[in-house]
Amino acid sequence: MTDPTRAPSAARSAGTLGDLDALVGSCRACPRLVAWREEVAANPRASFAGQTYWGRAVPGFGPADARILVVGLAPAAHGANRTGRMFTGDRSGDVLFAALHRAGLASQPHAVSADDGLTLSGIRITAPVHCAPPANKPTPGERDTCAPFLQRELELVHPQVAMVLGAFGWQALLASLAASGWSIPRPRPKFGHGAEAVVSRVDPDTGGRSELILLGCYHVSQQNTFTGTLTPDMLDAVIGRAKALVGLP
Repeated sequence: MTDPTRAPSAARSAGTLGDLDALVGSCRACPRLVAWREEVAANPRASFAGQTYWGRAVPGFGPADARILVVGLAPAAHGANRTGRMFTGDRSGDVLFAALHRAGLASQPHAVSADDGLTLSGIRITAPVHCAPPANKPTPGERDTCAPFLQRELELVHPQVAMVLGAFGWQALLASLAASGWSIPRPRPKFGHGAEAVVSRVDPDTGGRSELILLGCYHVSQQNTFTGTLTPDMLDAVIGRAKALVGLP
């Protein structure tokens, strides 16, 4: 059994996405994040009184054959840290899943719990940091510690497009890709809403060439959606572009 404090170092040994998700859920590698997620779980918001919080690292959500990978930031303290599923149970998730449902990628527009019946098609949601961080701000060290999970998830899913929500996720994804042998364009692609970049890699064993298209999108945070920085039309446009790039109707 893997030592939970060393779970990220075992990520490359995960043979399936299910194995990786289990490894993520067991992780206790970052003391500050472990302490915070458990403190939040032990002190629920009044509106969630009586609920049992997940209070652990949150795995990605979606099918193993997804052509589009959504890369966020980290679980919300009273959202995914409560429900155990990415973007589930908070206002950011309400915005994201409503858009995915409009695009035909989610079976329903609302995500309230891990057992609410919601399924995704053609798309998977993950994050570079799998634990809820204080003030929604992981440290660079915590991001780097968690990076092997994202690197292995990319290898197992083989997405064609990565839709990245926010600058933190953009930089974290580029770092994970570079560490995995992907060629990053120079100058380094900058994040922006609607930004596009292509990274590539040559398989050292087969010589085959792979490409991944990165699409930038403002994060679906309340700060962005309440102020109009990110509107439903803006979000729909990026999702539509991702679908077009991978050939989804």
